[in-house]
Amino acid sequence: MEFSHTSVLLEETIEGLQIRPDGIYVDGTLGGGGHSSRIAGQLSGGRLIGIDQDGDAIAAAGARLAPWKDRVTLVRNNYCNMPVVLEQLGVAGADGIVLDLGVSSYQLDNGERGFSYQNDAPLDMRMDRRQTLTARTIVNEYPEMELYRIIRDYGEDKFAKNIAKHIVSERQKKPVETTGELSEIIRGAIPAKMREKGGHPAKRTFQAIRIACNRELEVLENSLDGLIGLLNPKGRLCIITFHSLEDRIVKAAFRKNENPCTCPPEFPVCVCGKKSRGTVITRKPIVPSQEEQKSNPRSKSAKLRIFEKAEEAD
Repeated sequence: MEFSHTSVLLEETIEGLQIRPDGIYVDGTLGGGGHSSRIAGQLSGGRLIGIDQDGDAIAAAGARLAPWKDRVTLVRNNYCNMPVVLEQLGVAGADGIVLDLGVSSYQLDNGERGFSYQNDAPLDMRMDRRQTLTARTIVNEYPEMELYRIIRDYGEDKFAKNIAKHIVSERQKKPVETTGELSEIIRGAIPAKMREKGGHPAKRTFQAIRIACNRELEVLENSLDGLIGLLNPKGRLCIITFHSLEDRIVKAAFRKNENPCTCPPEFPVCVCGKKSRGTVITRKPIVPSQEEQKSNPRSKSAKLRIFEKAEEAD
């Protein structure tokens, strides 16, 4: 299957990066290379480093970025390891970093990857197929209370308790092997009158299991301070999120890095010594235009936030 993915908020992200032709830029979630191809095309003397944990993405992006291979380096890794990747490449800092979070259209549409409830395929959901943990393991081996917590917290599904109960009940009869089987179990756990409200009944649970399988929120939360640390003075970090949990983490991290002071509000001057690392450029997130949402329905929940490193910061 060809790796196809329509880059969301493409123009807004490229504008937000304020690309310098001689700058160093990192795409931490390379995907099909949509953002990267636009960045590479604007470089002359600069360098683009593309990182992705999905081997299919690295292969597809390599072909797409071939016209600019003299200025592009691709690395198969997780963006949480970006500090190590840049150190190994001898890169001291970046003028811009992009993260386009979530699952790609290719991963959703490629049935064998097991991300979608719309295809019947083995329960997988790994973004990096080198890892051992799969969705099948989570569904069949995690305790009921842990399944409940995952579906409640990551899927924000009000029927989380009943869904977890149904999964455990069914797996006691036989292991749940496919996305189709899981989708039917979820459907049976949701009251009939509620099934057609808010999209497919399995949508939230599949999202939750995918997030847990790939440790998406944990990776994001633990990476943001380090990514800001990698930026050169006036460098920019552009992050596109697709659900409220990711957006909350990004918003909070940007705010904390802009104003890290922990002094009580009644103190007349700061004594904690914590200095701002930069400025939040987007007081409100940038969202797709009506035209983009219409042409690419998967963009509807996207939000772009931008942080600019201070001229004098770590």
